[in-house]
Amino acid sequence: MVANRPSANTAALWDAAARGLRHPDLEDIHARCLDPLEAGPDDLRLAHGIVIGTTENFGYMSGVVKDFFERVYYACEGETEGLPVVFYVRAGRDGTGTVRALSGIIQGMGWRLVQKPLVLHGAWRDSFCDEIEELATTLGAGMSAGLY
Repeated sequence: MVANRPSANTAALWDAAARGLRHPDLEDIHARCLDPLEAGPDDLRLAHGIVIGTTENFGYMSGVVKDFFERVYYACEGETEGLPVVFYVRAGRDGTGTVRALSGIIQGMGWRLVQKPLVLHGAWRDSFCDEIEELATTLGAGMSAGLY
């Protein structure tokens, strides 16, 4: 997982995604959860799937998530195609610009979006964490079952 967490709420989302990826039924899944500034090309090359998490900043993904993609895009070109990916957006607006940008990058990387993007907008709700945990667990379960 690569996700930013600039606030207590986004840290809670991070924790929920980590719980989902480390669900006890996913014994054969080893999850690494990294801040976008820590993650790099070598981490991406080792991944068998990825959860991307970002805030919506000015109608776009966060700067640190964009920085991650700028550092790995050409370095991993042709090496990570088919990687299953899911992503979530904590949106202050409607998330449209962020979803469009991330979808384009995912397509450009040759990755496979295996679930609909999860956009969490509006006032904070504790149920956001449940949605994120389910998103991550479902990715892990699909990987574990050999679906991707």
